[in-house]
Amino acid sequence: MNGKVNNDDIKSLLYEISKSKIIPNFRNLKSEQISYKNNRDIVTIIDIEVEAFLKKHLSQLIKNSNFIGEETYSKKPEILNYYNEGVFCWTVDPIDGTFNFVKGKKEFVVMIALSFANKILQSWIYKPLTEDMMYASLNEGTFLNNNKCIIDNSNLLSNSIGSISSKYWDKDNEIKIKILKKSFKEVNSYGSIGCEYFDIVLGKRDFTILSKLSPWDHLPGVFIVREAGGNDQHFDGTSYQFNQKCNNLIVSNSKYLNIEIINKLKELRS
Repeated sequence: MNGKVNNDDIKSLLYEISKSKIIPNFRNLKSEQISYKNNRDIVTIIDIEVEAFLKKHLSQLIKNSNFIGEETYSKKPEILNYYNEGVFCWTVDPIDGTFNFVKGKKEFVVMIALSFANKILQSWIYKPLTEDMMYASLNEGTFLNNNKCIIDNSNLLSNSIGSISSKYWDKDNEIKIKILKKSFKEVNSYGSIGCEYFDIVLGKRDFTILSKLSPWDHLPGVFIVREAGGNDQHFDGTSYQFNQKCNNLIVSNSKYLNIEIINKLKELRS
């Protein structure tokens, strides 16, 4: 298995599509470019065009690789089976934070990950407005613009800042989560989980607690946090597996904080 991709090749693609599609339409979208999928989630023609561009060009970097994109999935959900085919697979969120993008807010990113079978090999989070790219490679660490990032911030639960999913909880967890929120210093959301993963690595945030786990939303960022020294655990203590259907995940700057959160949830169940 030899599929390591040059980070500069990825950045060139992201720079190109940002300059040609994303930036020109930021704060300049027309109403006919905006619609809803599943009668619920907002999507723009830019999301669709960015995904199509990345699908075309990423597949050229690794021949015979599969592609799983958020917008493709909405029309063809069976593509998730690609993870179990034992070939290289790209996972893409063309614009994470589409609502922010539509509203002219700066918190949005493009996210890409490369996996093989059940292993995440590389991932990238790119900010079109600043041209910053955070990326990670398996067992090689996490970098921001070629500078290595190591998480060294480990707050206690009571002094931690982060986000908690506001929907998709089952009834039992929904009650516990509402009580749990009061245990933290601050709970708020950027409206872009990619931006939050970015800032957990940089020490600006401490945690995120997630209900629904669509791979394009979390596979790239969980890996980037993991390679920077952070930690991810489901409520039962197991690590995130992107190729398995699962829910309820904590991603934070340390294993200690994750365990503290899990123990707090156990207390609330007793």
